[in-house]
Amino acid sequence: MHHSRRAHRRLAAAAFATTALLTAGACAAPAAGPAGQPKAPSDSASPGTTSLPDSAAEPVALSPLAGRAGGADESVIPGEPLTVTAPAGRLESVSVTGADGKRLDGRTSPDGTAWVSSHGTGYGARYTVSARVNGADGSARTVTRSFTTLRKSEIFVGTYNVNQGSTVGVALPVSVVFNKPIHDRAAIERKLSVTASPAVEGSWSWMKDRDGKDRVDYRPKEYWKPGTKVTFRMDLVGVRDGALVGTQKREIGFTVGKAVTSTVDVVRKTMTVSENGRPLRTLKVSTGKKTFETWNGTMVVLSKVPTIRMNSATVGIFGQEAYDLGAVKWDVQLTPSGTYAHAAPWNEGKFGRVNASHGCIGMSDADAKWFYDRVDFGDPVTVVNSVDTVAVNNGYGAWNVDWATWRKGSALD
Repeated sequence: MHHSRRAHRRLAAAAFATTALLTAGACAAPAAGPAGQPKAPSDSASPGTTSLPDSAAEPVALSPLAGRAGGADESVIPGEPLTVTAPAGRLESVSVTGADGKRLDGRTSPDGTAWVSSHGTGYGARYTVSARVNGADGSARTVTRSFTTLRKSEIFVGTYNVNQGSTVGVALPVSVVFNKPIHDRAAIERKLSVTASPAVEGSWSWMKDRDGKDRVDYRPKEYWKPGTKVTFRMDLVGVRDGALVGTQKREIGFTVGKAVTSTVDVVRKTMTVSENGRPLRTLKVSTGKKTFETWNGTMVVLSKVPTIRMNSATVGIFGQEAYDLGAVKWDVQLTPSGTYAHAAPWNEGKFGRVNASHGCIGMSDADAKWFYDRVDFGDPVTVVNSVDTVAVNNGYGAWNVDWATWRKGSALD
């Protein structure tokens, strides 16, 4: 079930996945030596080998680097391919060996300026690079250099909700949830961008996710226009937030699909579905009964699943109001707190007449299937004439605050 106002308080700690992972519903529920300080190679080097401390001007350079914090030496970011370059020479050969003696596979570019590993480096691991470098003056020498990669505990990452090449609804914000507390929000926000064609006015806004994690969402001032091409960029490689370091560089392009919008009137007990501004159908529905009222305001489709188990215990409903429905059909998830639009044949005869649910939007099997087939991730569903507006962080509730308020949530505004 969902959210009576009292049940809502009990649900404040429920988790929300920005990737729109399926969860049980409001109406129900289903039955991821300190690092950061590279050490200098051994002082004893074989003849013809040059061993230099990392602070010296190196004939070989490494990337991706984590940058510096408080004067500390640079560390290599793990999980990404390692690149070895010869800024003033040509690489003849490169060998990268871990502390366990295993070599990192890789390939040298035809011009000898760079060697790139085939796989990412490990976390909190120490490696030694041995590179044969031909200098511009015709000299040749072997250079050794050791480095340590960052540990997982030293890294922050963001989970985002859009996929390359996907098509989304007109109301979908771009959302990033971070796995560690963010202290310098402005520094992070400067490294995030959203561009669109046609161009839009938009803004990032920070909030706490439902599980307390730091989260930042980007929404345009108005819904996206159908057909808009959007690119989300995140370049956090080497960005420092206190003692933590960012490691991600992503560029995700997606497209906005048809404008499928739905309006639920809890007084009339109807849901009107439109496509690109043209009404398609008005369906008879049954929404939340007294003390279990359906959220007011705009919710955004998070996911769809043809069948799901809905158990009221997962949302704190027990006693006479308890239920356990094993095969609820045509389920469209609207909030992580458990609001769904779905088939509710047990309320047959009440659609369009009586609000009898625990907060979900129920309808006949046929109408639920029709609705399920027409909506998708990112489509808005707006409820009017109810109570208690859905929170900004309960799913994608960005549309429930005015534009000026939304912009104030930016760390750069």
